[in-house]
Amino acid sequence: MPGIVMVGLDGSPESVAAAQWAADDALSRAAPLCLVHAGDQPPYDYVPFAGEAVAPPDADRAAHMLREVAAVLAYGRPGLHLTTARLSGRPAAALTEAARGAELLVLGSRGLGRAAGYLLGSVASAVLARAERPVVLVRATAGQRPHPGGTAAPPGPRRDVVLGLDLRDRPAETVLEFAFDMAARRRTGLRVLHGWSSSGAPDDGGRQMPQTGAGEALADALWPWREKFPRVEVAVETVVGTAGSHLVDASREAVLVVVGRRRRPALLGPHIGPVTHQVLRAALSPVAVVTHD
Repeated sequence: MPGIVMVGLDGSPESVAAAQWAADDALSRAAPLCLVHAGDQPPYDYVPFAGEAVAPPDADRAAHMLREVAAVLAYGRPGLHLTTARLSGRPAAALTEAARGAELLVLGSRGLGRAAGYLLGSVASAVLARAERPVVLVRATAGQRPHPGGTAAPPGPRRDVVLGLDLRDRPAETVLEFAFDMAARRRTGLRVLHGWSSSGAPDDGGRQMPQTGAGEALADALWPWREKFPRVEVAVETVVGTAGSHLVDASREAVLVVVGRRRRPALLGPHIGPVTHQVLRAALSPVAVVTHD
């Protein structure tokens, strides 16, 4: 039975865009969608899709926001099962704990501090560093207002799922399966990028691997998933230089960028990783971070 897709809402344009993305993803999985507001802080001034007035100052703004967003998401999406919930405690801790029982957590984020254009915010950063389940970050598209019928695919060429793959160790099957499954359900291709330096070493250090060896390792890692998802067209690229910068460039034409986050021992503390952090700071498309051992 498919698990729950959960989305955190705070009334910001980014969180509303995340709710739109999560609703479409839940439909593709035939999974229920749960809208949650975490913490006691009132949400941002939320403007409904239909342009109606926001709740009066003395009203429960969080409850009003959850009802309005749920109603709009359900419109035009027959079969979408929706629930809402209020989470107590600090937002990052509450979302991390609630996501343990979800198949996917979706968040919107406006940025690091006041730096415009960055995808990673303080709450999202804290959740990503601790989450056990995949987390997707979605930014609001500039100049595009969400509409009740869902987010239409942008015009132009096909937008693929882009996967950043680290071959220094055995590639995590959870990351590969997530990327292939996303591409299959969106009926699009999968573009796999792996960074390689001209010196023959991975771009961020680690065990040395010749370029030919990297190509063979990529082929071996992808083969079982090509067999399982035969309809997914796969393009493999071994890029020279920093993998993060190539993934950021690829995000311009991607429907989703998928990166992995290694689960670390508790003594080392939460950590995202330099490549993943670079992608989260600058990617234009939604970014999925998949935790793995």
